Amino acid sequence: MSSEEQFCQKLLDDIENDRLVLPTLPEVALRIREAMDDPNVSVNRLADAISSDAALSARLIRVANSALIRGVVKVDNLQTAITRMGLTFVRNLATGLAMEQMFQATNDLVDAKLREVWQHSIEVASICHVLAKHYTRLPPDQATLIGLVHEIGILPILTAAEERPDFLTDAQALDRIIAKIHPRIGQAILETWGFPEELSCVPTQYLEFSRDAETPDYADIVTVASLQTFAGSNHPLAQIDWNNVSSFHRLGLASDVEVTEIEGISEEVEEAKEVLM
Repeated sequence: MSSEEQFCQKLLDDIENDRLVLPTLPEVALRIREAMDDPNVSVNRLADAISSDAALSARLIRVANSALIRGVVKVDNLQTAITRMGLTFVRNLATGLAMEQMFQATNDLVDAKLREVWQHSIEVASICHVLAKHYTRLPPDQATLIGLVHEIGILPILTAAEERPDFLTDAQALDRIIAKIHPRIGQAILETWGFPEELSCVPTQYLEFSRDAETPDYADIVTVASLQTFAGSNHPLAQIDWNNVSSFHRLGLASDVEVTEIEGISEEVEEAKEVLM
């Protein structure tokens, strides 16, 4: 067994036997979840949970004033921003944005890779938002959240790789490892965080291109969004024939159409991306 195979097997064994140390939700995300667990949660209660993170609060106010929300009157405080966007929307968006704190490392190579993953997640999430809005009845904010965390399984892999300089200097080997095992680890993380099954299954399902489902789901949205981001690149997923991807059919999308080139929709993708940056 090669060192690459041994590395993968150890991580998978650690997952199966609950030995792998999984990342925890950022503190502000935990406070938001705790607040939203109260069925009678108020705008002020949710604002209190978010307000200790000044940067996140400012970003939410910016989102409330963005073209994505299309409000008429300028918002200048968190309570009004939450009222405009709605409690559930804010919960999902704030949780997703808080994840950015996790995509950092002390090792320069790992840090660069994590930032690359986060930027790709933003691109996927932006398309997810628009796909959910125009092609499904699923909440766009929930689709945005799963787009932001669909590759969360990469974090523990890179953490483990920090102790293996041979993989950090071999980009191709590291990419192969990530492609092979990040879905399983990602699902384990989302399950540990208490994400509902319709979301926690996405990391392992969005790359099952012939997957069968009765109606469009979050995995379909992430599948299409992910493939769209790789179109025209040298990435292996750019070689996938979209005609053979069942998610396109369930969403009612022609397999030769790039969402980012559809008039009107392309602008919305850019608006979503702008607020997530």
